[in-house]
Amino acid sequence: MKHPKILIADDESAITTGLAAILEDAGYGVDVVADGQNALDKLVAERYGVVLADLKMPRLDGLGLLRELQQRDIPTECIIITGQATVDSAVQAMQQGAYDYIEKPLNAEKLNRLKALIPKALDKYQVQQKNRELSSKLEGLTHYGELTGQSESMRSVYQVIEAVAPSTASVLILGESGTGKELVARALHSKSDRAKGPFFALNCAALPKEILENELFGHEKGAFTGSTNEKPGAFEMSSGGTIFLDEMAEMPTDIQVKLLRALETRQIRRLGGKKEINVDIRIVAATNKNLQKAIADGELREDLYYRLAVVEIDLPPLRDRADDIQLLANEFLGRFAQQNGKSITGFEDQAWEWIISYHWPGNVRELKNALERAVIMSRGTTISASDLIPRHLRAGGEMPAALTIPVGATAAEARQQLVLRTFASTSGDIGRTAKVLGLSEPEVRNELTALIGGASVAPASRMSIEAGEPPAPPAARAARRSEPASPPARAASKKSTAKKGR
Repeated sequence: MKHPKILIADDESAITTGLAAILEDAGYGVDVVADGQNALDKLVAERYGVVLADLKMPRLDGLGLLRELQQRDIPTECIIITGQATVDSAVQAMQQGAYDYIEKPLNAEKLNRLKALIPKALDKYQVQQKNRELSSKLEGLTHYGELTGQSESMRSVYQVIEAVAPSTASVLILGESGTGKELVARALHSKSDRAKGPFFALNCAALPKEILENELFGHEKGAFTGSTNEKPGAFEMSSGGTIFLDEMAEMPTDIQVKLLRALETRQIRRLGGKKEINVDIRIVAATNKNLQKAIADGELREDLYYRLAVVEIDLPPLRDRADDIQLLANEFLGRFAQQNGKSITGFEDQAWEWIISYHWPGNVRELKNALERAVIMSRGTTISASDLIPRHLRAGGEMPAALTIPVGATAAEARQQLVLRTFASTSGDIGRTAKVLGLSEPEVRNELTALIGGASVAPASRMSIEAGEPPAPPAARAARRSEPASPPARAASKKSTAKKGR
């Protein structure tokens, strides 16, 4: 394998000549410059895996060169070499991002250490290069396989899929119902070396125990009453491909034992069978359950969890992907308009306002179904709020008791989210929204318009603003602030008596 090139920046020709010869003998491509400015020009013009920079050299010293690498985002790893060795300069170099630090004179011991450092620095450089290339490839993507989304959280999901798909590792997909877990499983399959093999999806919650076991492992003729023929199961039928086990935490524990054995041995035995059958499969599993609780409650075997969760992918709910809601809504609108032979060009303002402000507890699946219904019901060229909002919400459906705001969000962002949630809770009535919040109708409209035209707050560490009660108007809030606080109630003390057992 060809190594990335190495740049030596040092004004002592006796050192650079010998060091270059040693590195070239080791199979590296080497360039030499005599000062820091020339080194920087080279690093801007070409790619180098490592630069060996003298701390003290003309025009631009080693620390100055290191600072330029950081500011210009040049990914080359830097090893500082100096005869001016002090603890302070070593610490400063490492703090500024140097890979390591080595002192002159370069005797045999230090040269051996340097030769050991360089491959490690090059490995780090190559990993970072791959990550940068992948990030660049995924930047701006709106679609990945059958997945749709351009938010930062979805690009993170794409990056994990891209990294893990070529491996044989089992993957566990976590996420609420309706977030698209099967689409992630299909993307993993299509991006893997198994793409030409079968993809077999099985919902573990939809089948009774006996049928689920039969579907997984198959049966021999005469295995049970009515089994007149042998039948291969999912493991055999998907050999060379991928099995997707949806809602795997709903699987009965005795079947979990058999699944664990199949994963460990890559062999299965049909129901009523005596011989072991070799299978070549990859397992991708998914669940919307709290797995730690399922393990604690004995619903999920801990050893199976660790076998399945070699890599975990956590799909964000749609309420945390506000950047994607408009993209998804437009895509579903175009798809369903074409399927139903309708010429629908877009959404009315109030429909957009409701789409953006609604909390979508059913996630992408709910949005998809809502858009299909709206297209079918629409009688014009645009989707109105009445086409879109379900009857039970128009009648005053309840909103969640808490509004989630990212820590670090500004007061303006928090206000905007509160306006949106209140707007949804009033079924899209701007007048009622303004009255509940103590704002004017133009102020409410401005907040809603700002979100439709701009980006939403990105998810981070969370705090909850309780919103079970509608916020009071400003005058009422001021009155409440002036009221004296009630004294805390005194806790009643209880005496406990210990009983001695004999």
